Amino acid sequence: MALYGTQRDVSLFRHLNRELLGDIITQQCVLYSLKAAETRVNIYGEASGERYYNEPILLNALIDRGDNLSPVDDMGVTFDKPLTFKFFRDDLVDADAVPKVGDVVMWYENYFEIDNVNDNQLFAGKDPRYPYNMNPLNPGLDNFGMNVSIVCSAHYVPADKVQITKERL
Repeated sequence: MALYGTQRDVSLFRHLNRELLGDIITQQCVLYSLKAAETRVNIYGEASGERYYNEPILLNALIDRGDNLSPVDDMGVTFDKPLTFKFFRDDLVDADAVPKVGDVVMWYENYFEIDNVNDNQLFAGKDPRYPYNMNPLNPGLDNFGMNVSIVCSAHYVPADKVQITKERL
């Protein structure tokens, strides 16, 4: 039987994370989930016309800002600002939100499209959804551990490409 990571430990960890994200750090962003069924795509899987999004959801997050990049290509100098958004999984469950690749996050009036989603940060190295009860040496593993957060890496997208607000006439 596991020694650490019981439901009592998870409860303490959950309360500390909520207090830290909500009352101390308080970095907030807005998540726009893409309506895949209503957005028409071309043969390359790109949105050829208008994009449709669900209602925006305000979320607390830890945000890691990358260095600004200015790569030069055939079109001239472009601008990129990579960011990493770290969401507390319980906040996403409460808001009924699941970030996916292609969703858009607004932060400081800038839009960022999600490139990658990782959801494998585990408390005590265990996920209670996968207890593997067949192990006779450690029975009851479904009461231990927690899947803590979802980490999304994103890149900057100009506002006119996102089509959430009217940027050009």
